[in-house]
Amino acid sequence: MLDTAQSVTVLCHVHPDADTIGSGLALGLVLHRRGVPVQVSFAAPDSLPESMNELPGCELLVPSDEVRSQVDLVVTVDAGSRERLGSLASRIDSARASLVIDHHRSNTRFGSLNVVDVDAESTTAVITRLLDLWNVDIDSELAHCLFAGLVTDTGSFRWVRPGSHLLAERLLATGIDGGAIARKLLDSHPFGWLPMLGSVLGSATLVPDAVGGRGLVYAAILRENSEGLRSEEIESVIDIVRTTTEAEVAAVLKQQAGDEWTVSLRSKASVDVSAVAATLGGGGHRNAAGFTAFGSKSDVIETLTDALG
Repeated sequence: MLDTAQSVTVLCHVHPDADTIGSGLALGLVLHRRGVPVQVSFAAPDSLPESMNELPGCELLVPSDEVRSQVDLVVTVDAGSRERLGSLASRIDSARASLVIDHHRSNTRFGSLNVVDVDAESTTAVITRLLDLWNVDIDSELAHCLFAGLVTDTGSFRWVRPGSHLLAERLLATGIDGGAIARKLLDSHPFGWLPMLGSVLGSATLVPDAVGGRGLVYAAILRENSEGLRSEEIESVIDIVRTTTEAEVAAVLKQQAGDEWTVSLRSKASVDVSAVAATLGGGGHRNAAGFTAFGSKSDVIETLTDALG
């Protein structure tokens, strides 16, 4: 499909992370070098998170309203369902064919062809193997994009599988600065992040008898807490909340417009939060998932605790 396509659109998921953008830009760069007209895009928000603005290939990104309506092939990267593409989901229907590349176990297989490796650490790991099969030489530009997804989706290599460190070593051997890439993506926040964090963590709640007595901890980020902050600051809160010893499951509710909330879920070991998220219209990984809900904060918490059992 990639060999024969005369034009390609690569779609990343809404509220993109480094795995979807790294995958999209790596694939976009390869297609561009082969002379194939290619666009890379995501539906929301309007701009790329600042932490990813140094990834090679950013010049291939186009605003969502400039994405071609008809192409030979649409490729989606790291999107578990059509819904994760937001307003750009319709581009799948107008393309001659669609290719889904992902690693989420909850993927709904919504493409003409679905390449979903649920054992892969990241979608960039899947892309790496695809490029190997395509006989593409992975240089430092491609390695930068691929490493970005690998380091973020493994939580700085806290969640790995056999071969994860070998893949990292291979990418680092191209000359990329892994430490600088990780700092840019994971460890750089403006001062305004600190008071937001203090306010949100100060209101965190522990529910010891939730999840069958294994415990739930949750916190909510209200719009007034996050005003002026980047999406990466908001998304980082879950990684602090999840460290609570007394809770198997952690949740962070992020208030959107109106009564809409996006909810991030994490579990330590025994709970499959992707299955919980799926019952609520979302999805993800066994230990990291999410969903969108509507209503008051208390309504969302009640819905979540009921789903967790």
